[in-house]
Amino acid sequence: MCKMREVAVAVLAIIGILGLGPSSINGDTNQSDASALMVMYSGLNSPSQLTQWTSSGGDPCGQSWKGITCSGSRVTQIQLSGLGLSGSMGYQLTSLTAVTNFDLSNNYLGNQIPYQLPPNLHQLNLAGNGFNGGIPYSISQMTSLQYLNLGHNQLSGQVNDMFGQLSALSTLDLSFNSFTGDLPESFTSLSSMGSMYLQNNQFTGSINVLASLPLKNLNVANNQFNGWIPAQLKNINLQTGGNSWSSGPAPPPPPGTPPVNGGNHKSGGSNKSNAGDSGGGGKSGIGGGGVAGIVISMLVVGAVVVFFIMKRRSRRSSTDLEKLDNQPFTPLASHEVQELKSIQTSSTVDTKTYEPSASINLRPPPIDRNKSFDEEDFSRKPIVPKKVHIAPVNAVSYSIADLQMATDSFSTETLIGEGSIGRVYRAQFDDGKVLAVKKINSSALPNHLSENFMDTVSDISRLRHPNIIELVGYCSEYGQHLLVYEFLKNGSLHDFLHLSDEYSKPLTWNSRVKIALGSARALEYLHEVCSPSVVHKNLKSANILLDTELNPHLSDSGLASFVSDADQALNHNAGSGYSAPEVAMSGQYTINSDVYSFGVVMLELLTGRKPFDSSRPRTEQSLVRWATPQLHDIDALSKMVDPALKGLYPVKSLSRFADVIALCVQPEPEFRPPMSEVVQALVRLVQRANMSKRTVGTEHGSSRHGDNPDTQDDYMA
Repeated sequence: MCKMREVAVAVLAIIGILGLGPSSINGDTNQSDASALMVMYSGLNSPSQLTQWTSSGGDPCGQSWKGITCSGSRVTQIQLSGLGLSGSMGYQLTSLTAVTNFDLSNNYLGNQIPYQLPPNLHQLNLAGNGFNGGIPYSISQMTSLQYLNLGHNQLSGQVNDMFGQLSALSTLDLSFNSFTGDLPESFTSLSSMGSMYLQNNQFTGSINVLASLPLKNLNVANNQFNGWIPAQLKNINLQTGGNSWSSGPAPPPPPGTPPVNGGNHKSGGSNKSNAGDSGGGGKSGIGGGGVAGIVISMLVVGAVVVFFIMKRRSRRSSTDLEKLDNQPFTPLASHEVQELKSIQTSSTVDTKTYEPSASINLRPPPIDRNKSFDEEDFSRKPIVPKKVHIAPVNAVSYSIADLQMATDSFSTETLIGEGSIGRVYRAQFDDGKVLAVKKINSSALPNHLSENFMDTVSDISRLRHPNIIELVGYCSEYGQHLLVYEFLKNGSLHDFLHLSDEYSKPLTWNSRVKIALGSARALEYLHEVCSPSVVHKNLKSANILLDTELNPHLSDSGLASFVSDADQALNHNAGSGYSAPEVAMSGQYTINSDVYSFGVVMLELLTGRKPFDSSRPRTEQSLVRWATPQLHDIDALSKMVDPALKGLYPVKSLSRFADVIALCVQPEPEFRPPMSEVVQALVRLVQRANMSKRTVGTEHGSSRHGDNPDTQDDYMA
């Protein structure tokens, strides 16, 4: 009997361990929500003011974590305003799909706003945190967003044209930042906008894009706006001081513009024109503005008609023209009117879609008098202006002369690198700014790609991520195509690993994990945030540049379209050791082949070896073939580690690092993990690793560096 009782107790104990144990962890909270908040807690340096919070085994809904509101098992609100929080928000916020209110305003989070935010927000408040950089692209996908407050930060640069899908947004606050440039055209899509605060920035240009919005409150004070204040905005709560507005009467609105103050009002009493007074009070009539509009419309129509007649005359012989001079004016035929409408429609659409830059010649081509322009030609080949490309967002147009001056006519002394697409030069400008200029090889730009150069530049200029090198400008003149990037004087990861000299010190283990994590985030952004996905195709250590803090910045992103898959596989990556097996066989690159190349870069970080080294014994020349069989053998792994580390690394961290590598370099592309999983694995590695000062040593990559890696925050930067 006693034995049966003991057995029963043991069974109940086992059930308790297996059943009750897990239920006490995340018992009332969705697992992904709890995991995201625990990562967030670690990123915020585990602050004591977040009562009930924990970095492991917590239950946010069941334990009533401070600032967390739940509905059922899902977290729906995160409100942590004014708690003195610092650090980062974590890197799993996109899994918080039920969160609609996210408020971390008035803290000390600093750095850049992460692009990984809860995707279905109705309210987002990140004001007063000292954030720098720009507005993350992910906000443009939050179609349910109603309230966005990024005020009182240090955000800068031009505001990207990213508001086209935010028709639900009713309040926008970008005040007290350092934004520059014109207001984005996509502001016209903010059809629910009631309150907008843009004061105390450095915006330029006009505010005409705001004229059609249903605004009740608008503050544009203390900027550099010019032009006229649209009449549609003068009857709202408007603050405009501290700008350079034009004085005098505004030019008349174009024909067809809706009347100011709403055309649906029956009473004309609010009209301030003098026409109503002279017309006799209650009488209805056309005001002075209306008469002017009708006159202008008649002149425009008349000019178009005359232009069309002149075009018809130009098609005839000189004898016919002489005869036509003596003929009376006849109205247009019905088919001619239809032709005219089609030309006007196509011209209007094209003019709205493309804005010509100053350097583009829009002079029409000479008329070919031998070519027939009959009705059939018009219907088959409508006359439309030549496509003109919009200047890229946040990218400056440089002239060839400017870049020649800055690079000493692209001399060998300024050459800093060369790849399959072109050479890179160091450019020093008169104002002291130093940039990197990539001169695209003509062989890398066949005619069909050369015509689309500006489209590609526009796409590249929209890539905004702290771990992706920023495109500063471009040049497209005289058949030359150049790209201008920010310059990082510390060089590439390849240089640090393989070209160290007496002035540099080897990368510590902390730095290597930090570089791997930042590079993984860059790829995650290209693969999973950009739409459509961007395949890099040329991921290697030479394209991972390091700043003075040893933060990685991925270069050549978005340039793969300049070189075809097959050419790149055969000419550039052949024998490099970075290419996935399927690329060598088919010449086709995918996001899975990028993951493989990233695994090879991680192997470089772990071993300090080149991906392919012909100077080594045959069995060790290919890094992947030599290293892969040893990645799960801890004894063999310790022998593979870069000798430059001198044994200063946590063994468990090394083992987990190797596990991630093994997943990435699998020969079957479908078994490789997406980059979001790689990022999460590396973040967990950082959180679990015991980065003690005893195992880390002094952190700097060269004599120029002074960063301190002795905390886990360095990984999370």
